[in-house]
Amino acid sequence: MTNELRTIPLSNQPTIPVADQTDVGSYFVANYPPFSVWSSEAVKHDAIPALAQKPKPGVPLGLYLHIPFCRKRCHFCYFRVYTDKNSQDVGYYLDTIAREWEMYNELPAIQNRPLDFIYFGGGTPSFLSTKQLKGLVTRLTNLSSWNQAQEIAFECEPGTLTESKIALIRELGVTRLSLGIENFDDRILELNGRAHRSQEISRAYTFARSVGFPQINIDLIAGMLGETEENWRRCVEKTIDLEPDSITIYQMELPFNTTISRDLLDGAGQFSEPVANWTKKRQWVSEAFEALEQAGYSVGSAYTAVKDPSKTKFLYRDRLWQGADMAALGVASFGHLNGVHIQNLDTWETYGAAIGKNKLPLSRAYKPTPEERLIRELVLQLKLGTIHPSYFLDKYHVNILEHFSKAFESLSAAGHLNALNTDIVSLTRDGLLQVDVLLPKFFLPEHADIRYT
Repeated sequence: MTNELRTIPLSNQPTIPVADQTDVGSYFVANYPPFSVWSSEAVKHDAIPALAQKPKPGVPLGLYLHIPFCRKRCHFCYFRVYTDKNSQDVGYYLDTIAREWEMYNELPAIQNRPLDFIYFGGGTPSFLSTKQLKGLVTRLTNLSSWNQAQEIAFECEPGTLTESKIALIRELGVTRLSLGIENFDDRILELNGRAHRSQEISRAYTFARSVGFPQINIDLIAGMLGETEENWRRCVEKTIDLEPDSITIYQMELPFNTTISRDLLDGAGQFSEPVANWTKKRQWVSEAFEALEQAGYSVGSAYTAVKDPSKTKFLYRDRLWQGADMAALGVASFGHLNGVHIQNLDTWETYGAAIGKNKLPLSRAYKPTPEERLIRELVLQLKLGTIHPSYFLDKYHVNILEHFSKAFESLSAAGHLNALNTDIVSLTRDGLLQVDVLLPKFFLPEHADIRYT
């Protein structure tokens, strides 16, 4: 394999067909190695010792907060969420998260480290009342200051937002507000189990703009139940009309524990309208990216477009994809500290019971080898569409063009690469739109054909 520039004309790019139907199973590659190889034994042997060590110099630390409450459970949701908890339950959970952070701050891996980024995920963080939200943030920041954080991101469901709540969220220092719109059509929102409706979208967006968030992000999902060509175009047009700072577009997938997946596996027939196939979803995302580019946006990854790349960042994503540490609080949450992947206990009862006994609620862990860490960063950064071999040479002392020559040659032969040389590796738009299907080419053989989760 040589290192010269390889440019493939767009008009001559062949496309390798993949299984086109949206079957049940994980599509989106969020980490490596696959979660199915993580184990409870590694908590004792790897996670606990890692938490007892001081961090390596220069490694940034982030904080993830899992807020698992929702007004409704979406039919495509695969996260640990609860729709049946009252205010007393919510208060108990927030107390538990605060206690978990207290315990972390007593450990060498966390103690006295500044936070570089914070992410409120869910579930629905905006489900919390202003009082609950303010109380939680006060308790957490009393333990470790957020003043040095370069990004504080906060996920929202439009129907849970009021003008006073949005004002408080901004007051708490949130720099990126992410609105989970998913679709603008009430019928499609209803079919897919979303709690909000179109009128709540415009109201929430207007409120958010009025308080001056540095970045407002809109989430869309291509290929939801009932989606049509005409409606998808309208969704993209309405998104452009709002002029958000960034847009995230996911292609609908069906992991095993969604309502739609269970319906398909059981043959119950609850849903009469199908999820779009992968060809259609890639087409819709491609059309959206083209329209966004015509409106002045830049495509920054397989899922994102931004209005001004010099100002608008996804720091949480970029830090994690470069191996940053992240403490993860809450039921079933995923973190990474001192080179070890960690997940919390994944039920309300077991998570709360562990904290009640003054134990960190760790469920499973995995300590990747240097080779696995290299692969993890490589496959995740490929989602940006462009990687630089010098980054991996400097950090891992590996020439990725030689080390992964077979995988890169496969991508090149399939027409998925625009450039392949010592300066840059870049995917074609077609390759970018199906990057999650291509990434297993870089996996170790023992991870190539196992269940992801």
